[in-house]
Amino acid sequence: MVLHYYSSFPFCQPHHLNAYFLTKLFPKDELYGMVQQIRRAAASIPANIAEGYGRRSTPEYIRFLNIAQGSINELQTHILLSQRVGLSNQKDLDLISSLLREESRMIIALIKKLET
Repeated sequence: MVLHYYSSFPFCQPHHLNAYFLTKLFPKDELYGMVQQIRRAAASIPANIAEGYGRRSTPEYIRFLNIAQGSINELQTHILLSQRVGLSNQKDLDLISSLLREESRMIIALIKKLET
């Protein structure tokens, strides 16, 4: 089932990887702070979509899509905060934010389709 998930969301991984690589540039003292939060939120998005896809019912799938949507918002917030405190730059923020907005739109469209 996970293979179908990735074929349904082919653009899904770039920002997760971008968020991970972005945190490699953060100072070591952020390893258990901002780095951990960004990586956890980034990993949570595809994990929740895949987990929901593997569930037995459409309402469960929708629930996990909503959780993934929350993780997108969380990641967006952490990336914005990292830029505001000087850990990342505007270019990185713009790139990841653009990808997150696209994924968010796709998830919302899928939820609407599943609800009809």
